[in-house]
Amino acid sequence: MKHRFPFFFFFALCLQFLQAQTPASLTSEQKAWLAKANRHEKSGWIYLHIEGTPRERGFQHGYLLSKEIMESIRVVSEIWQYQSGLKWPWLVEKAGRMFTSKVDPENMAEMDGIVEGMKAAGDSINRDEIVTLNGHMELLWYWWPKVKDTLAVNSPDPKKQSCSAFIATGSMTTDGGIVLGHNMMTGYYYPLPNVVLDILPEKGHRILMQSFAGLIHSGTDFFVTDAGLVGSETTIADFFPFDEKAVPEFSRMRQATQYASSINEWCEIMKKRNNGGLANAWLIGDIKTNEIARLELGLKYVGFERKKDGYFVGSNVAEDVKILRFETKTKETNIKAGPIARRVRWKELMKENVGKINLERAKGFEADHYDSYLNVNKPDGRTLCLHGDLDPQYSGIDEPFTPGGTLDGKVIDSKMAKNMSFLARWGSSCGMAFDAKQFLRDHPQFEWMSGILKDRPTQAWTEFKAGER
Repeated sequence: MKHRFPFFFFFALCLQFLQAQTPASLTSEQKAWLAKANRHEKSGWIYLHIEGTPRERGFQHGYLLSKEIMESIRVVSEIWQYQSGLKWPWLVEKAGRMFTSKVDPENMAEMDGIVEGMKAAGDSINRDEIVTLNGHMELLWYWWPKVKDTLAVNSPDPKKQSCSAFIATGSMTTDGGIVLGHNMMTGYYYPLPNVVLDILPEKGHRILMQSFAGLIHSGTDFFVTDAGLVGSETTIADFFPFDEKAVPEFSRMRQATQYASSINEWCEIMKKRNNGGLANAWLIGDIKTNEIARLELGLKYVGFERKKDGYFVGSNVAEDVKILRFETKTKETNIKAGPIARRVRWKELMKENVGKINLERAKGFEADHYDSYLNVNKPDGRTLCLHGDLDPQYSGIDEPFTPGGTLDGKVIDSKMAKNMSFLARWGSSCGMAFDAKQFLRDHPQFEWMSGILKDRPTQAWTEFKAGER
């Protein structure tokens, strides 16, 4: 008998542990919600379809992506704590007070639904944490640089997201319709934007967009809606104003994308009570009219252009002179800097491809490795498909071998947009793989990223469509 007690005691502990890990029993209502949702994976992407009321959509999202959302929160919190020296709950409390009261009721209900769905899946977070995750780009990249000096914190300015994007129409394209291409650049150690999110809301327009687990907006940004709108953005580099009292970008972006039926409507929603967070040059197209536009949304200043023949490009340089002079610190003629070199390259490609632009050309643009400063064809920190990890200088501005660069590639034309579909490639737009363990062995100065830096194997260009099963 003396050997039985430890065995049964151990068995009881195991049973208790398993019960603690088992998701709460779903109600019949929750099962009905989940029956309308769909998650599957292909070519490195997670495809998630959600639909219904805000609470239903959020529950589906939280339940089906619970583990990925928890991982995103873990990664963001580790980055935050390393770069600031402050704990995650400190940021969560600040974000809750700053953002929650300014988010519209529908978006808040969807985020509450995410929390509810995660709880049903066995993971517990609170509302302020999901708000913080949705606003983490605005917090870390725009709010924190203003606050850190008042706290006398020796914290480097965080690396912001960058992008390479273009939109063309009319005589620029092979069929006169719109072609849009975009890739996102950021640190390889950030949460991965490998979610293709298909949203069929109870009210408003259907959305197919790239996103992150746990986000109600895109965050990268790349989208198409059943109103015939397509869009992307590139952040405005060296941007510094931020208004804590205004509406966060993540809430405005989702509202605009769900409810706008035209370029004008989309831009007006984005401008209303703008806080300057994630200040972007937005490239928007309307496939009903083949019109394209560029909205440069600073804080006090706004640039807007539109045309039915021509192109716009984005490389993280403000084109509007007031935004450039009053709200950024960019030196727009320094071609040694990545954004300036990429802007030069974009304009070269547009001139060389008049009347030739289609989906295949767009994929090639996003994978381009020509350095306009060195006049050589090699991947580095200045190319449209950016590879900071391969650059011993990283544009002469950043740290050598910075583990950051292009995370994806997406392209769409008017024909695909009519079918609510687009082509996407996970990993670098060029297909070059990234081995996290090998990188850390070669560059031990970044050892703090162990556990959050992830591999990105070569993947194929893949089509995604609204309504996939």
